[in-house]
Amino acid sequence: MRRRFGKSEDLKKEKVLDVDASMQGTLSFNDPVNLRINGKFEGKLNTKGMLFVGEHAEVIADIRGEQITIAGKVRGNIKASREIKVISPATIEGNLETAVLSVAEGSVINGNVKMVYGSKSQSLEDEILSVDEVAKYLEIEKKVVTEWAENGKLPGTKEGNKWRISRGVLDNWVANEKVS
Repeated sequence: MRRRFGKSEDLKKEKVLDVDASMQGTLSFNDPVNLRINGKFEGKLNTKGMLFVGEHAEVIADIRGEQITIAGKVRGNIKASREIKVISPATIEGNLETAVLSVAEGSVINGNVKMVYGSKSQSLEDEILSVDEVAKYLEIEKKVVTEWAENGKLPGTKEGNKWRISRGVLDNWVANEKVS
């Protein structure tokens, strides 16, 4: 009986977001979540946990995450720190980067694949971003990022004349509403 109780407790704690709608914008998660997209999405996806793009989904986005399964249509680059699964009838137009890749018969990938060694692959949180990358990631002007970094509002380090910002630190900074 105790095992059943433990399992039901785990199910209560599981975070699931099932999207069956048309959406545009940026979806970014700081905590692991099981995200299922069954409709249309256009923008950016930054996930932790598992992402499933359903058979009837149409996604136009660059996707970053941990475990990603694609069954629908995706146009954009996909980077997974752990694994990408491509299942039929998936169609992907974009580059893939992951430690583990599985592709089912009947799936189509039009792009390049980069395999990274699992234990040496850099997690998304450890990624170091330039000012240009931070501006693009936050969808703000480059000069604003530079100004924030110079004034100590944005956490980062200056190497020579270039700022370097940790993605994990940046995500925490944004999550704690320190954007002004």
